[in-house]
Amino acid sequence: MLSRVADSLYWMSRYLERAENTARQLDVTMNLMLDPGGASAETRWQRFVAALGRPQGLEWSGDLEAMTRGLVFDTSNHASVIYCVNCARENARQVREEISSEQWQRLNRLFHHVHSPSTQLQARHNLSDVLAGVLDGIHLFKGVTDTTMLHGQGWQFIRLGRYLERAYATATLLEVFHPDLVSLPDHEHSGYKYLEQVGLLRCCTAFEAYCQVYTADIDEDRILEFLVLNRDFPHAIRYCVDGTLQAIDSIQRSGGRRPPEELRAAIGRLHAMLGYTTVSEILAGDAAAFLHAIRRQCMAIHEQIYRHYVHYSIQSALTV
Repeated sequence: MLSRVADSLYWMSRYLERAENTARQLDVTMNLMLDPGGASAETRWQRFVAALGRPQGLEWSGDLEAMTRGLVFDTSNHASVIYCVNCARENARQVREEISSEQWQRLNRLFHHVHSPSTQLQARHNLSDVLAGVLDGIHLFKGVTDTTMLHGQGWQFIRLGRYLERAYATATLLEVFHPDLVSLPDHEHSGYKYLEQVGLLRCCTAFEAYCQVYTADIDEDRILEFLVLNRDFPHAIRYCVDGTLQAIDSIQRSGGRRPPEELRAAIGRLHAMLGYTTVSEILAGDAAAFLHAIRRQCMAIHEQIYRHYVHYSIQSALTV
């Protein structure tokens, strides 16, 4: 597979995952702001921005409607939903011959939906419905991708982008949320704490799945265990790292370049760290540092993937 094709499929997937993460977290944050007894709107907005990685242009201005509309529809803001959808569509356009017609049609519909004046008008009255429409469009694209695209190297690079972006986003979210939940005593503001815990789970579409594993007895330590170490939930970090390792192995088996030792070592370290760690060990140490280390290792894996599959020299290609 040409490096430019792999690059476009990888980033198409990452941008769509990023748009989904932003839309879902924004929807949850706006709903939490309806609770008059909880934290202030400014505090929740700042935490939301931190959970997105503190991108530029999202500072608190006091005009909540303008800030939320900008995060959804501002094409110049690199963190906005519409910017991510635009980038995903442009990457898909560059490799139109590598994806199915159904994928292209679905992504085009999502693109025109977020650009529609009627959608932007609807956002003034019901932003939640607009965000739900964006999420539905992304979910439909993912379903069409898995059911209409050949599961070869291209599909594996889409999985790579999806899982790396998701693991990084979940680690960032937990790094921001978990210390706040731990610092709030159980006997104080129990209703507020419960809403925050449910909100954290909803940011990862994890509330129902969590209840199936632990029942409805919500606890911040169990949330951390579930979203970091669960091997069966698609938004858990361990699941994403497992998927990343499987995708790299599948690319090699299907005729791709053999991954260098540096890449396998980077993925192997993260995979082993999650596979042989318990939540009690994480909590006994510094949970924030542990989550930050996951983010740092995800970035290292991304750099190795780029160095090996995209920006590589002719000499290195001939020697592998």
